[in-house]
Amino acid sequence: MKRRREAREALEAALEIFDALGTPLWAAQAREALARIGGRAPGRDALTPTEHRVAALVAEGRTNRAVATELFVTVRTVESNLTRVYAKLGVRSRTELARRLTNGSPPPR
Repeated sequence: MKRRREAREALEAALEIFDALGTPLWAAQAREALARIGGRAPGRDALTPTEHRVAALVAEGRTNRAVATELFVTVRTVESNLTRVYAKLGVRSRTELARRLTNGSPPPR
C-alpha cells in the first residue's frame, strides 16, 4: 500500500522489543523485513539496497532493460535509481560507475 515509513517504524519498534526479549530469530526476521522494504537511506550520500543492486548490475554491463527484468521492476524504476546513484557517487557514466565499483571502492550502503 506504499506506506513504507509506517512499516519501517513498526518493524524498528518490533526489532527493539525482540532484542530486549533476547529472541534472535525474531530479531533476524525483523531485520530482513526492514532490508526488504527499503525506504530512505540512512545518510544523504548512502545508497539504498535497491540503488546498490541496480549499480552492481549496471557495473556488470547489463542494460537498463536487463536490470529491470532481473529485479522485477520497470525500466523507469531502474532509470530513476541509476540517476540517484550517479548523483550520490559523483559519477557521470556507466563507465565511471563500473570503474568505481571495480577499483575496490564499493558504493556506500
